[in-house]
Amino acid sequence: MPANARTQDPLENKVVLITGGTGSFGNAMVRHLLQHHRPKTIRVFSRDELKQFHMKQQLRDERLRFFLGDVRDRERVRRACEGVDIIIHAAALKQVQACEYNPFEAIKTNIIGSVNLVDAAIDCGVKKAIALSTDKAVSPVNLYGATKLCAEKVFIHGNSYTGQRGTKLACCRYGNVIGSRGSVIPLFLKQRATGKLTITDHRMTRFWITLDEAVRFVIQGLSTMVGGEIFVPNLPSMRIVDLAKTIAPDAELVEVGIRPGEKIHETLVMEEEVRTTYQHKDFYIILPEWFSTEVKRSYPKKKLPDDFVYNSGQSRHWVGETELQAMVDDYERHLV
Repeated sequence: MPANARTQDPLENKVVLITGGTGSFGNAMVRHLLQHHRPKTIRVFSRDELKQFHMKQQLRDERLRFFLGDVRDRERVRRACEGVDIIIHAAALKQVQACEYNPFEAIKTNIIGSVNLVDAAIDCGVKKAIALSTDKAVSPVNLYGATKLCAEKVFIHGNSYTGQRGTKLACCRYGNVIGSRGSVIPLFLKQRATGKLTITDHRMTRFWITLDEAVRFVIQGLSTMVGGEIFVPNLPSMRIVDLAKTIAPDAELVEVGIRPGEKIHETLVMEEEVRTTYQHKDFYIILPEWFSTEVKRSYPKKKLPDDFVYNSGQSRHWVGETELQAMVDDYERHLV
């Protein structure tokens, strides 16, 4: 953590805006903040009135405020940002195939939506804004990854024109969230009854993080950030075949081929970023080229070696059989 970082809770008595607040991550973040922190107010910003209604009925907390709106709507975003101290930007179109076949929609939400949020944050004097990113933003081969790469650039380089307002902008980049909407675990559980599980490629690996770990990592980023960083956790890798065998050990694995925009392995720090990447305990900090010498001095001096590789197929830490089973069991318990 930088020497000048505050050790107290960065969310205490703060007005927090969460875009995509009714999604998997947003919902988990709201619940975590209510249980473990003391925010003054949490503004849940999303498009789905029914999800907001259910969330309000379930949580029944006077600190919650619900804003219907879309990050594409510049004026509505600005209204939602008035009086806000901290923004957690989780709103996105994230289904790879859906983005491939609806490219303009992905661009409007993931890129233009991020531009709207950065502009509103600066104009409204928001103190900190942190955006969620993905391993698919690294050397992207699909439109989803390309839009998230652009969103990262929008946030990181937005720091260069905050002026006297002092808004700080950063990103958290991590891997696949276990059991989130559209992930492979619910698909495999559904297919288990048929005796056949579909595998796109037997070689495929992925980085994995639990929803709770993702929430805590973003809060850690908020505590650490001074503006301009991309925070990357040190994550384990998983072989998709191993996950399939854990869920249905007797099922037949049918290889169906890689879908449009998929990779065999994912990367969390690209080769070109290594020279400005520093290790900090159990995560990495990617600094932009334009960072000042003063800001660089705030970070640990353990720079990554030039030949560092952070690829899910060349991982030093693999999720083992016991961890895989515990992961699946935990997901199924939450379904009950």
